Amino acid sequence: MRSRRVSLAALGLGLLLLVFGASAPAAEVDINAADAATLARELKGIGLKRAEAIVEYRQKHGPFKSADELALVKGIGPAAIEKNRALIRVGQKAAPAKSPPAAPARQAGAAPSKK
Repeated sequence: MRSRRVSLAALGLGLLLLVFGASAPAAEVDINAADAATLARELKGIGLKRAEAIVEYRQKHGPFKSADELALVKGIGPAAIEKNRALIRVGQKAAPAKSPPAAPARQAGAAPSKK
């Protein structure tokens, strides 16, 4: 009887580990270095066809400068970019978040404006 309880407990623990242990967080992906299989595996909502389109675009046009440039690839829209922004790396840096337009720079030597 005791061995049956131990067996059932072990089975239950094994099932829990299988269900919850298998959902490891996705790894960050360098969109300028990853192959199509890696892009398709790691990015949410990006299948092999779209991943191949990303690699083809990169080969024709050079490396991406930001995650937002993925929108230039046919089949990749803003929603896919936002869904994956935390996973996307551009070279060694994380993909920058969207930032508001910068204020115009003050000219060197110009006095600050008085209001």
